[in-house]
Amino acid sequence: MSNKPSAAIEDIDFIFENKPVKIIANKNYPEIKLAGVRVGPFEESKEYEVMYWIAEELEKMGIAKFREEEKLDLIKLHKIHWKERAQTSRRIAALPENFYPKLRRFLAELKSKAVKNPEKMRDYEKAIRISKDIVNCRLRKIVALASTTAKTDQFLNNLTVEEKTLYRQVNETINAWKTKILRNVKSGKP
Repeated sequence: MSNKPSAAIEDIDFIFENKPVKIIANKNYPEIKLAGVRVGPFEESKEYEVMYWIAEELEKMGIAKFREEEKLDLIKLHKIHWKERAQTSRRIAALPENFYPKLRRFLAELKSKAVKNPEKMRDYEKAIRISKDIVNCRLRKIVALASTTAKTDQFLNNLTVEEKTLYRQVNETINAWKTKILRNVKSGKP
């Protein structure tokens, strides 16, 4: 996995797309081939496990739907927001597994719905506002802790993979900067 935040996010998205998720068949459907991968046959109301990208395709085709816990929604986002805001500045709440990949897909889905149905724009704008607040709140905490020597296991354990990459980079940058600023303090030279 890359050390650059944008590359790390792309790597994590690729891994997420290929993780198994649970779906429920909406109807009986024979075996099909998606991008060279055979899936099915499907029996209505039965649960199956497929890769995320396959689940998305099956959902678009109306063959299956994601299990409720596999996707993010506005209610879950509100709960995550509340938990994060309730933490002190030195504590960070644990996020659900694959939170950021799920968040990006949830926001894209809401945006798509808002384009087709302007009444959905309010939900999209609310989700964007809450998402930005979660990210900004967590970012402030990550930067604050990366600039101090006090590290807590709870804090580091509650960071997502994306956030750990960012934390390491910010911490390294700050430490390098401090070293350069203070490099001649011992010798007394400017």
